[in-house]
Amino acid sequence: MVKNLLFIFLITLSFFSCKFQENSTSSGTYVGGEIVNPKGDYVVFYRGEQLLDSIKLDKNNHFIYQIENPKKGLYSFSHKEYQVFYLEPSDSLMLRVNTIDFDESLSYTGSGAERNNFLMDMFLHNEKEITLMPQLYKLNPVEFEKALDSLKSIRTAIYTEFVNKQEPDEAFKEVAEASINYDYYSKKEIYITANRRRKGTNRYFEIPQEFFEYRNNIDFGSETLRFYFPYYRFLFRYFDNIATDEDLVINKNSFDHNYKKIELIDKKITNDSLKNSMVKNIVGRYLLNCNEKNEQEKMLELFLKINTNQEHQKEIKEVAQACMKLTPGHKITNLLLVTYENTLKDLQTIINKPTVFYFWSVKSVNHYKSIHKKANELNSKYPEYDFIGINTDTNFNNWKAVVKRQGYNVAKEFKFNNLSKAEKELVIYSVNKAIIVDKNATIINGSANLFNPNIEQILLGYLNE
Repeated sequence: MVKNLLFIFLITLSFFSCKFQENSTSSGTYVGGEIVNPKGDYVVFYRGEQLLDSIKLDKNNHFIYQIENPKKGLYSFSHKEYQVFYLEPSDSLMLRVNTIDFDESLSYTGSGAERNNFLMDMFLHNEKEITLMPQLYKLNPVEFEKALDSLKSIRTAIYTEFVNKQEPDEAFKEVAEASINYDYYSKKEIYITANRRRKGTNRYFEIPQEFFEYRNNIDFGSETLRFYFPYYRFLFRYFDNIATDEDLVINKNSFDHNYKKIELIDKKITNDSLKNSMVKNIVGRYLLNCNEKNEQEKMLELFLKINTNQEHQKEIKEVAQACMKLTPGHKITNLLLVTYENTLKDLQTIINKPTVFYFWSVKSVNHYKSIHKKANELNSKYPEYDFIGINTDTNFNNWKAVVKRQGYNVAKEFKFNNLSKAEKELVIYSVNKAIIVDKNATIINGSANLFNPNIEQILLGYLNE
């Protein structure tokens, strides 16, 4: 039976490969393939931050996409999950992926396959190494470097064999080497952070200066790598470390840390597109987690001074304006809510005492069960507050069915009438976000989190005022 299924699969794959080649021309550049167990109807393609196209799957879950006037370099595709690939003009690249085991199942055939299978091999090596790292981070610096060098030698040997056999050009070699080097640079930065946290204990080590020599090899302005995750991820870890005094533990949410980090990026990063992307990422995340308007204003001012991308500026201005409206002292937006009985109510009219709004979706079963459980626990401790769940789906019947099945209090359950407006006005960027208001609908905390270890302190703080 297994042999018959394998034979059928090989015949199907062979047939599709032939059809793929028929559609290709010597002057065209194509990406095609098959999505096994698809989770949607489309595959979406990007180059950096630029959306290229979304390609619909056919009835057999296959797709073919011709990329017009492609530039050599890194691209990415998304089908619920995301992965990068490397493309050269006139490539006819075919991929196959099973969504049940996305990264492990992804493989390539066709022109350009060897390059991309190599990159996936490096990606999977890193995933396996990550499971080993917690124990390695406990070692002293000399032992840690020795262990890291041993891991790196395995990948280096694979790379050497690949280069000797495939003879890639210098452009791809830059990407291939980065897939190895920046993963190891990242692990060193994590070691530095982990060791800093141990300061004052007998598990802390003085790190010798030669440990940091890899930092002399950092490229602070690679155009080729600017959207390559191993490189991009390393840079954030590096700047987190150098933006923090050696005697302090990194506080990634603090104003001072993020402000200094952006200033250092402005000083060191030499590629404008890379700099713009990094600064946008940092400021966007900071604004979403900040609850102080004056600090948001200062961060926005710094962002507009450094970032030169007009689209980025427009986006961050909108986020900042929405976030500032959620800082303490502002009234919460009076959005329309849908009740369990399918009637409409103004949000402000359901506030009768201090209230905590939390959000959930029927699509995330574990989350909606855990967040309701957490809300009930907090409500039993702090009955001075109302805890109100607001659903973030568009299907009324699905939401109502879950509320009924789970036995939730229908008087404390609502859904948004206009989801897109609500997400924008309340800046709902995370399923764990919560908003706390007083009895007059004035915001106490616009970026709370019910799973934050300090949530009870926040709730008590207002009651004790």
